[in-house]
Amino acid sequence: MTEPKKKIRIGDLLVQNDVITEQQLMTALREQKDTGRKLGRTLIDMGYVDEDNLLNFLSRQLDVPFVQLRHFQFNNELVKKLPEAMARRFRSIILAKQGDELLVGMADPLDIFAYDELVRVLKQPIKQAVVRESELLGTLDLVYRRTDEIASLAEELEDELGDDAFDLANLSAESESAEAPVVKLLQTLFEDAVQARSSDIHIEPDETVVRIRQRVDGVLQEQVMKEKRVNSALVLRLKLMAGLNISEKRMPQDGRFNVRVKGRSIDVRVSTMPVQYGESVVMRLLDQSQGMLNLDGTGMPAELLGRFRRMIKKPHGMILVTGPTGSGKTTTLYGALTELNRPEVKIITAEDPVEYRLPRITQVQVNPKIGLEFANVLRSALRQDPDVILVGEMRDRETVEIGLRAAMTGHLVLSTLHTNDSISSAMRLIDMGAEPFLVASSLLGVVAQRLVRRVCDNCREPCEPTNQQQVWLDGFNLDPLDLEVGFVRGRGCYQCSNTGYKGRVGVYEMLEMNETMLDALRRRDVSAFTHAARQSRYYRPLGACAMDYALQGVTTLEEVARVAATSEGDVSLEESHHRAAEAFSEDVP
Repeated sequence: MTEPKKKIRIGDLLVQNDVITEQQLMTALREQKDTGRKLGRTLIDMGYVDEDNLLNFLSRQLDVPFVQLRHFQFNNELVKKLPEAMARRFRSIILAKQGDELLVGMADPLDIFAYDELVRVLKQPIKQAVVRESELLGTLDLVYRRTDEIASLAEELEDELGDDAFDLANLSAESESAEAPVVKLLQTLFEDAVQARSSDIHIEPDETVVRIRQRVDGVLQEQVMKEKRVNSALVLRLKLMAGLNISEKRMPQDGRFNVRVKGRSIDVRVSTMPVQYGESVVMRLLDQSQGMLNLDGTGMPAELLGRFRRMIKKPHGMILVTGPTGSGKTTTLYGALTELNRPEVKIITAEDPVEYRLPRITQVQVNPKIGLEFANVLRSALRQDPDVILVGEMRDRETVEIGLRAAMTGHLVLSTLHTNDSISSAMRLIDMGAEPFLVASSLLGVVAQRLVRRVCDNCREPCEPTNQQQVWLDGFNLDPLDLEVGFVRGRGCYQCSNTGYKGRVGVYEMLEMNETMLDALRRRDVSAFTHAARQSRYYRPLGACAMDYALQGVTTLEEVARVAATSEGDVSLEESHHRAAEAFSEDVP
């Protein structure tokens, strides 16, 4: 085994090498006595020594490497030789195997007790490396995913259910215990989802397996469990938590509940649906701990953000935010409400469902089962003397007309619409049955948006477009100087789960109404309206905004192709999609 380490006093070493003064050491020791933190961390927090300088100093003195975890490629099987609890307790992680030794990164390589415990648990010699504590803690969340634990708990639950069909009443009673396998399985599932930054959890029964899929940055990641009957137990427990009818399996149901995961309050929206092999459950996770939503946090470009702020400050009119499900419309609208939320402003919302609870705002949950539709809520809201009204979605003619009339009579109305771009939104209102003069008199502007994935900062690398992609790019009429900067892509690493992407950013297209457009609307002249919109001063299509991000190295050309509606003003939507498909038919080298 490895020879026992001798205790080294880091304070004395730093003083001897003139890194800190004797007086600074005494002050730090007194502070350490009060706070209980390690001396190295105390010196860093007090500003006596820079963290990188301290770690480099320790690396030289102890003759061990200083490893940047941000750029390190981990072996998951090797990492998990050290239990997660010990890795967190001793601030350590296994980096590599070097002959008979394991290279272990430690935030505090002078911790003799931690060193001895690691040798005892790993049962083989170890070689130390110095790592940043901040990087280490973030890395532990990424590499210790809960997939193995989820599989183990699913197997345990399957064994507990036995061969016969389980008793609903007994399972309900057992589920009250925090030790019940189904409760531990759900707890682990939520912890894994929060660690992975998932927005949704899908539980889907199949003929012989259960699939658990998590949506991370808009893309589903799958884990398959062979314990088929676990699905019924999970669905039952989730129904109990969401206050749903546990005996009703033939009809879809919706509910919500709140859980605390690692000190964070997570609001969970639950949707159940009967499918061929049982009931499918989708849970939307909303982190209520992130604080108040605001427009600055949406990622909207500064110039467009300024115009949007001016628009929402107008006393009356209708503003639409459009895009498909999951494009960030709710975030934009809640950011606008937060900005408008003042004591002198009365705000009423009609939502399905209410996603974030905002103080001082009257929020109404639409309930179609009892006839409480958007139109009914909107009609009643107008009698509540509001200044601003948010309608969750313009779904039918009645809702559209009431909203437009409210916008005409001194109210600011915010709402969403499911359309592909901002130009088609105004005409969509007319197609739904609204009178053209109502639309022209009330509509202030439309914001269309999508979410594109960010390139992972840890594994980003330059990327040259292929010849086919270059042909597609020619349609954007880019400045040659911009193209010299080049494009990037993510190679794939542990931090981004080998996807090359980490996080998302909004792509926006904003259309403000002018007299030419409004005149075309009154005449129902689609061609004239489209031409006027494209010629308007500030209009830039979604593809152009996405291309800006690609040129800045924020996203990839593949993501631009996914959201680009047109590459030129006179190119049809079908032709644009055809060009994009041809340009990306081959993988980027």
